[in-house]
Amino acid sequence: MLRKTAFSRLSKVVLRNMSYKNIVHNKWNCYNMKKLILSHEGIFPVTKDADGSMLSCPPATGLNCAGTIQGEGKLAGIPSLFVRLAMCNMRCTWKLPNDKLCCCDTNYAASQTHLCVDEAVEIISNNLGRVRHVVVTGGEPLLQKDALADFVRRLKSETGVHITLETNGTIFDSNAVRNIDLFSLSPKLKNSASDALNNDWIRRVNINVIQSFIDTARNTGKDIQLKFVVAQAEEEAEIKEQFLDKLCNLDVSDVLVMPLGATNDDLQMTSRTAFAIAVKNGWRYSPRLHINLFGNETGV
Repeated sequence: MLRKTAFSRLSKVVLRNMSYKNIVHNKWNCYNMKKLILSHEGIFPVTKDADGSMLSCPPATGLNCAGTIQGEGKLAGIPSLFVRLAMCNMRCTWKLPNDKLCCCDTNYAASQTHLCVDEAVEIISNNLGRVRHVVVTGGEPLLQKDALADFVRRLKSETGVHITLETNGTIFDSNAVRNIDLFSLSPKLKNSASDALNNDWIRRVNINVIQSFIDTARNTGKDIQLKFVVAQAEEEAEIKEQFLDKLCNLDVSDVLVMPLGATNDDLQMTSRTAFAIAVKNGWRYSPRLHINLFGNETGV
């Protein structure tokens, strides 16, 4: 039962115009809804909360408005909001040409905050402004496929924004991807398991799942990109032999190579290699604009 103290927080106007049953449903339905499990970054960069109130801390971008840009892939440079979901089914560590290890952002996605779908959609709605793109990333978002499906359905219905899903391409769920506009897959090469046993890489590849994303894109008119992180010239052959030769109906324009690195110094070692592989094969070269602008800062 709704306690008397809870009623005191509702405005008298709302009380006069809503039945007790409707108040309980609308004010407290979050308890019965699917919840997203977010990383510590959550939804970013934002300036307002779910009620539309201004937050006390400015965005990590240094701007006085919500939003950043998509830093990678086909939509690099597009103003966007990000939703980072917690949990991943991989722990990736790459090796740079100088043997320095480069860890992925899974650590950022390890800490968890629970947020109901209604509240997540409200936060995004209050912070969109002129931004029309939302990127759902992780971690691995499809580990939360049921809550994800509900979230993107509501987000698409209520805001009409373009939604990108960033995934490692090991999990597919037709319901969860129904309202996604761009499937952004980042299949993992062997170098992503540099600090693990050699056979650990095998579980990182699921050709059938990648093909399901491609087939869905072709059958529904959605967009898709396969984004490979590279550091060494020999990874060109691995991309072809372990992935592209085994996939069907993938356009050359949907294949991207992106230099490995978490800092601008790292990118200096790998960008020319990625550039050469891209030009040689007619693939796209993907920049890493966030690193160019902010280094390895989070929340930007």
